[in-house]
Amino acid sequence: MNFTRWSARLPGTQRRAAARTEQTASPDRRGESSVPAARAERPTDESPSVPAVDELRVREVLDRVPSLVALVHGADHRIAYVNDAYTTAFGVRPLGERAREALPELDALGLFPLLDQVQRSGKPRTVKSRKAPDGRSYSFTCTPVAQGDGKGGSDGRGVLVFATDVTDHAEAAERLRASERRQRETAVTLQRSLLPQELEQPDDLRIAATYHPGGTEAAVGGDWYDVITLGGGRTALVIGDVMGRGVRAAAVMGQLRTAVRAYARLDLPPHEVLQLLDGLAAEIDANQIATCAYAIHDPNEGKLIYSSAGHLPILVRDENGTVLRADEPTGPPLGTGGWMHASGSVPLAPGSTAVLYTDGLVERRDADLDEGIAALERALAGATGTPQVVCDRLVRSAGVTPDHDDDVAVLVLQHPARTGADGELFRNAALELLGGVEAAPRARAFASGVLTSWRFPADLHDLGVLATSELVANSLQHGTPPMRLRLRRTDRRLIIEVTDGDDHLPRRRRAEPGDESGRGIAIVATIASNWGCRRTPGGGKAVWCEFALPRPQTT
Repeated sequence: MNFTRWSARLPGTQRRAAARTEQTASPDRRGESSVPAARAERPTDESPSVPAVDELRVREVLDRVPSLVALVHGADHRIAYVNDAYTTAFGVRPLGERAREALPELDALGLFPLLDQVQRSGKPRTVKSRKAPDGRSYSFTCTPVAQGDGKGGSDGRGVLVFATDVTDHAEAAERLRASERRQRETAVTLQRSLLPQELEQPDDLRIAATYHPGGTEAAVGGDWYDVITLGGGRTALVIGDVMGRGVRAAAVMGQLRTAVRAYARLDLPPHEVLQLLDGLAAEIDANQIATCAYAIHDPNEGKLIYSSAGHLPILVRDENGTVLRADEPTGPPLGTGGWMHASGSVPLAPGSTAVLYTDGLVERRDADLDEGIAALERALAGATGTPQVVCDRLVRSAGVTPDHDDDVAVLVLQHPARTGADGELFRNAALELLGGVEAAPRARAFASGVLTSWRFPADLHDLGVLATSELVANSLQHGTPPMRLRLRRTDRRLIIEVTDGDDHLPRRRRAEPGDESGRGIAIVATIASNWGCRRTPGGGKAVWCEFALPRPQTT
C-alpha cells in the first residue's frame, strides 16, 4: 500500500508544520538585534544531519510500533492496512474487505458508530479501556485521514484506528474499585450496626425511620437516630449528624448515640441532655462537630418538648395538613462548648405527624437550605398514611437516589387519633390531692373506682390501688403542694403517677426492722413492672410506676 497518498490530520500536526514553514521563510535577523544569538543556535559544519519527520517512511514506523494500528477508508470502512501488532492480536485480516465483516472485534467493541462520527466530523475521538474479545483491554484513538489533498469526496476519507493495550491499568483499576466496594460495605455495615436494629414502638406513638448512605465511596457519614422509651408513657426521640465522613465519623456517632441513651435514662429535660452531650463531644474529639435534636413526647401534655444543638428544625403536620416548623430555640453544634442550651415545645395533638431529619434530605449544592426545608414542608403537607409510607414519600420527593452525595436519616412519628373501641383502650383520669392526711383515703377510693370502671381484673385492681396508696403516702410525707394523682391506661399497660412541688427525688432503700418509714418505694418496686422518678420543668417531681396488662387471648 502507498502511504504517501494518505495524510493523517493528527492534533497539532498543522501547527507544527506551519511553525516549521515560518521558521524556514523568516530571514536571519540576528544583525538587527543588539543581543547575540546563543552559542547552541549557531549552525556549524559539524552538526549531524537529522532527518525531518516528513522524510520518515510511515509504513515502517507503523509496522514496528507495539500498539495495534488499522486503517479503513470509504463510507463502508474497507480495510486499507493493519500492522503486525494487530495481526498478532486478532489474526490476519484481508485488505479491501468491509471492516464490519473482516474486523468483528471492532464491531464487538461498538466502534463502528465512532468511525462514522469521526469520518463525518473530521475530528479525532478517543474511547478508554474497552475489553476486546481476546480478553485484553484497549484504549482506542480514531483519527481522520484524507487521500492526497483531501478533496476526493467520501471515498477519499479514512480513519486511522490506534489501540493501546491498557490491560494492566484496567485490572489495577478494577482491583482498586473492588477494594473500595469492600471498604464501603465494611463502613456501611459499621454504620448500620451502630443504628438501632429495631425501633422501639411506644404505646402512644407510631414510628418509622430510614437511613440512606450517601455516594458510592467508602466514606459514609455519621447520621443517626434513636427512639427511647422513658417509662411512665414518655418517649425520647433523637436525630443527629456528625460532621465529616468515614469510619471516624461513624465511630463518634456510635459513642454519642450510646451516651444519649445513658443520659435519657436519667429522665432529664432535653436541654440538660444536650448540655451533657456537648461536654462529652469535646472530650471524644475536639475537632469533630455534631448536630443533634433531642425531643420528649408526653401523651398527657400533647406536645413535643425539644432542644436543638445546631440541628435542622422539627416539622409537625397537624390533622388538617398544616405544617409547623419548630425553629427556636436552637443552640450551636455539640462540641463547641460555652453555650447554655434551652428547651422549647411544639404541639403534637392526636392526628399529628412529626418529622426529624438530617441535612442530606434537604441540602443541595445548587439551592438554598431554606428552599429545601420549604420543599420538605410542602411534601409533608400532602403526605398521609402510615409512618413508613410518609417516610418513603418524603425521601422520594427529595430526589434521594442510591448515588446521592450525602447520607440521609429520617425519623417519622405519628400520634394517632383513636376513636371507638380503640379509643376505649387509651384512657386518663386525674385527681388533685387536697386536704392533708384525708387525701390518702380519697386517692385510694378514686383509684379503686377508676380501675373498676376500666374493667381490670381483681388482682391488677388490687395492685393498682396498693401502688396508688404508697405513692400518695410518700408524697404526703416528703412532698409539698400542689399534689396530683394521675392514672393512665394504654393497650399495653397501666401507669400511675403522683406529682408534687418538692424536687427531692426518692430512692429505693432497705428499711431496718425498727424503721417506721422507708418501705413505700420498695413495695412499689416489688409489685410494679417498672418505676421511676424525674424532676418536672416547673419545679417539683413526678414519681410513677407501671403494670403490664395481660395480652388478650387469641384463638
